[in-house]
Amino acid sequence: MRQTLLEFRNQINLKNELLAGITVAMTMIPESLSFAILAGLSPLTGLYAAFLMGLVTAVLGGRPGMVSGGAGATVVVLIALAASHGVEYLFAALLLAGLLQFLVGVFKWGKFVRLIPQPVMYGFLNGLAIIIFVAQLEQFKVYDGTDYTWLQGHALYVMLGLLALTIGIVTLLPKWTKAIPASLVAIVVVLALVYFGGIETKRVMDIASISGSLPQFQFPMVPFTWETLKVIAPYAVVMAGVGLVESLLTLNLVDEITHTKGNSNREAMAQGTANVVNGFFGGMGGCAMIAQTFVNLNAGGRTRISAVVGALTILLIILVGAPVIGQIPMVALVGVMMIVAISTFEWASLKIIRKMPKSDIFIGMTVAAITVVFHNLAVAVLAGVVISALVFAWDNAQRLRVKKSKAADGRDIYTIYGPLFFGSTTLFLEQFDWLNDAQEIVIDFKASRLADMSAIDAVHKLTEKYEKQHKVVTLRHLSPQCIQLLDKAAGIINVHIEAESAETLPREKEGSAH
Repeated sequence: MRQTLLEFRNQINLKNELLAGITVAMTMIPESLSFAILAGLSPLTGLYAAFLMGLVTAVLGGRPGMVSGGAGATVVVLIALAASHGVEYLFAALLLAGLLQFLVGVFKWGKFVRLIPQPVMYGFLNGLAIIIFVAQLEQFKVYDGTDYTWLQGHALYVMLGLLALTIGIVTLLPKWTKAIPASLVAIVVVLALVYFGGIETKRVMDIASISGSLPQFQFPMVPFTWETLKVIAPYAVVMAGVGLVESLLTLNLVDEITHTKGNSNREAMAQGTANVVNGFFGGMGGCAMIAQTFVNLNAGGRTRISAVVGALTILLIILVGAPVIGQIPMVALVGVMMIVAISTFEWASLKIIRKMPKSDIFIGMTVAAITVVFHNLAVAVLAGVVISALVFAWDNAQRLRVKKSKAADGRDIYTIYGPLFFGSTTLFLEQFDWLNDAQEIVIDFKASRLADMSAIDAVHKLTEKYEKQHKVVTLRHLSPQCIQLLDKAAGIINVHIEAESAETLPREKEGSAH
């Protein structure tokens, strides 16, 4: 037993793990508070998310060294839902999103989450950044009894001065030292200046009351009806997808840095479990956080210990530090979130915009525009994926080519190049001259394949036209998968298949690789 403990101690630097966990907690608190307020939630909702996501994923996750919390990308997806239907619907959406993420891990569907195209991610992140930045401007308004108006005079100058101080610290401090989180230093400095200087400005407690306590279990107070499901489903699907994309990308990055291999399906189940726990205990949900994960790795965190320590540190701050959190000036959080928005924006997308295909530019701009105009990231991402799929189908449809030649025995040979699927069937049918062709026609699929039932139907229509002219159609070089499709459609289509193609089917059944 003693030998085992000594080996464990030699393998793990507990000092580094403890310090890394505390450092991570200090970097998560400002963002958790800021994103919760941005979403119109209680500040404690953000801190609960940081604690619950961090603890559950640290224990159950598939990648030691990763840190999860109330990430902005997932929270902003739910802003429109919380604004239109209330926070209880947000918690219900978290339950559904968590369930979907868990199922992705159970059925090992993590690879499909990565099918979100890069232009959609660019548009999503750029739109997210704009929303975050613009939302901060609301803190420069004051309610005059009838409506919200912009701050003026002394109050405005105070806000701008404190904002400049916050941004300056967050921007410049990392150039001198990275030992202390710059955002935390900025908040502490501005808090001290306002508190001890007697400066009048809006504080967190003016937005929402804070009382530190343990998260309480409760079911979301929403009707369990089909209508509720229709409301929360779009948001839950997008949040689940966005959360898994960020988490799996972070997992891959940690794999590369640590030269070890994480378990993506286990991580998906852990993320789902953590979001379900958030839905039941009043957290705002989240996913893996790239920035905090890098902070953890740079501080020496390599095991689950650092993430657990970080989560427990946040819980301690919730229980004993609530009065201090209430005194934090809102302008300090505004400054932190503006820097977050600037860093979230994919500036690289502007540099390569002239090198990108026009369709990708259109998709990225469309997603960003929908995000900014409608403040609905769920609709924006779904629209981007649909447009990307349509563009992909159109591009592949244009790649279909048909070459006609005459065989020595007089048969007409049509060689097909490119996939035959629903998008290319019209072009495929236009290439044949069934009135003037020879009595026997061969369609060669050596460089093509029948991809779906639309392709089967196109071949069926073509053979019918030739049959009316009393001509015979033979299919050549069909892949085993294509032959299986034709077998399933035996009642729909009746064609001749060359023996060379048909003989490949038994080999497929015997287990040959394709």
